[in-house]
Amino acid sequence: MARWDAAAAATFNKHLAALNSFGAYCRRQEWLAADPGRLLGRRKTTRRRGKAIPRARLERLFTDDRNGLRERVLWRMLYETCARADEILGLDVPDLDMEFRRALVVEKGGDRAYVHWETPTARLLPRLLAGRTTGPVFLADRRASAAGRRASALGDIDPDTGRGRLSYPRAEYLFKQASKLHDPHGAGYTLHQLRHSGLTHLAARGRSAAELQAKSRHRHLATLGIYVQLGEETSARITAENDEHHHRRHRR
Repeated sequence: MARWDAAAAATFNKHLAALNSFGAYCRRQEWLAADPGRLLGRRKTTRRRGKAIPRARLERLFTDDRNGLRERVLWRMLYETCARADEILGLDVPDLDMEFRRALVVEKGGDRAYVHWETPTARLLPRLLAGRTTGPVFLADRRASAAGRRASALGDIDPDTGRGRLSYPRAEYLFKQASKLHDPHGAGYTLHQLRHSGLTHLAARGRSAAELQAKSRHRHLATLGIYVQLGEETSARITAENDEHHHRRHRR
């Protein structure tokens, strides 16, 4: 674990959890007598608030023509469906139900469920597909490797173009780089923040916990809570609405 000493607390804890899980498995198999992580403790993490991206900033990002059509469709779909990035990236064209603006995704654990999008995604999707009826919805820029260690599974290759499925690391990198231009701190955002933002903005519009659970497909409301805490944008709106001096100046 020494290699993770300088890493963030969350990163250290993630690798420690993997070590502890592997150690427990080895002890059950009687391969180890002692716990290799017994002297290592979890590190305290700082809870970051305000993960939701303001709506106005998202709209500028979504409509920025410097970004390709594929990226703009992916980002809008993630925000409007509040789905996990791996669920949307795993979609194939036959999974789409264009008439009812929904898609059948594979959830954690292998279950399948529908996610729904709004008008902006519905307008852009046909342009992205360009008449394709098979293969992944989101394709990589290059043709997939046909042989060797990096060869893609047949289900991850578009039979017409030979291009493979867009990977999570590549999609994350592209979003991070593009969003740096719209992030006042210059750090950029993550794909998961689109899901978080979608749920937070729905909560700010007064959607009930049950409605948010139906949208996010969380099994427990307690888990959903970390996504729907109303953050900085709501604080700014409430402050502006409660600013009596501002209202008086405008009335004059």
